[in-house]
Amino acid sequence: MITVSNLSLRYGKRTLFEDVNLKFTQGNCYGIIGANGAGKSTFLKILSGEIDPSTGSVSFTPGERMAVLTQNHYAFDEFPVIEAVLHGHKTLYDIMKEKDALYAKEDFTDKDGERAGELENLFAEMDGWNAENNAATLLSNLGIKEELHYKLLKELDGNQKVRVLLAQALFGDPDILLLDEPTNDLDINTIAWLEDFLAGYQGIILVVSHDRHFLDTVCTHVADIDFGKVSIFSGNYTFWYESSQLALRQRSDQNKKMEDKVKELQEFIRRFSANASKSKQATSRKKALEKINLDEIKPSNRKYPAILFNNHQGRDAGDQILQIDNLRKVSGGEVFFSGINLMVNKGDKIAVLSKNSLATTAFYNVLTGRDTDYTGTFKWGVTINLADIPNDNSKFFEGKDDNLVDWLREYSLGDKDEQFIRGFLGRMLFSGEEVLKKSSVLSGGEKMRCMFSRMMLQQANVLIFDEPTNHLDLESITALNNGMKDFRGTMLFTSRDHELTETVANRIIELTPKGLIDKLMTYDEYINSEQVQKQREELYG
Repeated sequence: MITVSNLSLRYGKRTLFEDVNLKFTQGNCYGIIGANGAGKSTFLKILSGEIDPSTGSVSFTPGERMAVLTQNHYAFDEFPVIEAVLHGHKTLYDIMKEKDALYAKEDFTDKDGERAGELENLFAEMDGWNAENNAATLLSNLGIKEELHYKLLKELDGNQKVRVLLAQALFGDPDILLLDEPTNDLDINTIAWLEDFLAGYQGIILVVSHDRHFLDTVCTHVADIDFGKVSIFSGNYTFWYESSQLALRQRSDQNKKMEDKVKELQEFIRRFSANASKSKQATSRKKALEKINLDEIKPSNRKYPAILFNNHQGRDAGDQILQIDNLRKVSGGEVFFSGINLMVNKGDKIAVLSKNSLATTAFYNVLTGRDTDYTGTFKWGVTINLADIPNDNSKFFEGKDDNLVDWLREYSLGDKDEQFIRGFLGRMLFSGEEVLKKSSVLSGGEKMRCMFSRMMLQQANVLIFDEPTNHLDLESITALNNGMKDFRGTMLFTSRDHELTETVANRIIELTPKGLIDKLMTYDEYINSEQVQKQREELYG
């Protein structure tokens, strides 16, 4: 158990947490959520002991071991990969090193023999003889091939390093796991393996993630950081979000009778309890939901940007959207894709996939005219007005010294009045003096919200998104997801957000070096299709 008592953290005049009292209990997974800057990662650092609180304390059940997914990707650079993983169980690792050092001594004494015997007993009790094999299995499950296990960690690329450090955190079945963005840089299959691993985990898990599907799959509770407080709610992220929205609607409905509100809330909980039977965390989550007190469900204080892409002033697209014939792109001798033949139909919402993320970005650069070095042809319909969110938006902000109003006014096709422009910025949560901020000093999330405003002003009937959830908090991701679902035009997009791809796409295409996979199905149907998997093996093979 983790007990947090009267915890506060202040930086000068800014208070991040105030009088936080919580208990995290065995067998539960807590998703730590909050707006950007609310203190999610900081809270984990307090629990791990990396940061001292201003007041209060954190205590643990005696004897429990904690493991943390480190954000310092260079801390173990000089270690062989397998040894870096073993380091995750520090006590076992230290016993191994001391034992090896004793046996390596030339003047091995009786006292050394006694100590070696003690260490051997401890080593056996901790299942030390299977440690290296267990570490190797973890690495393989996380996509680190066996030939890399004895290389120095610094020889691996960034994505591989993240996986090794995740294996380090998971190694040795710690009692408490603190995971900050564990799905970053993981592919679909590895995330699925991690979901299964955590769903069967018997300890305490606290996880920060912007991946809603991941939070929904593994979490039994949500710990919401808002206004300097941390509140724990039963259920996964979707339950928290929908229940808070329901409570907000009920609060605004002054005419609704109390018994009607109670009945509506009870029906809402019943529906989620029934759906929980399909979850990997089914038993614990269903029990947790059944015990919910209706008073626990409260409106969220979060603000969600209004990302609305439908604009009636824009021109409707005709039936001819996009025709692609034998498109091929090679860069630096690497074939990104070839043999791409595709007819995009009106109303299609196409998720564009590839094992190589550079391939999808290259595909969009060709279609938007930013890249002219390709073979094959493509043709947009004459009625098409295209707008896109590129993977790298830096060119829209570099060298810019104008404020947000002037920056956005440049992209307005019609009304350039300041109040009109401020209205679009207001939808993206820029209000008051914030709209006078220089565009060159924006954070990653603020830049993305500006790009959404730009797209909304363009009155487009075809939209392209290349990893649009990068740098966004959960509120902005949820708003973007809703905006993409509601858009009545045609769309091509690539996103690592499982929930967004599953709920928006009605068609999946995958670019490969040897051709195209094209399926009219949902994302979940696609990744679970045996026929698709065979086709992928042939085309990537």
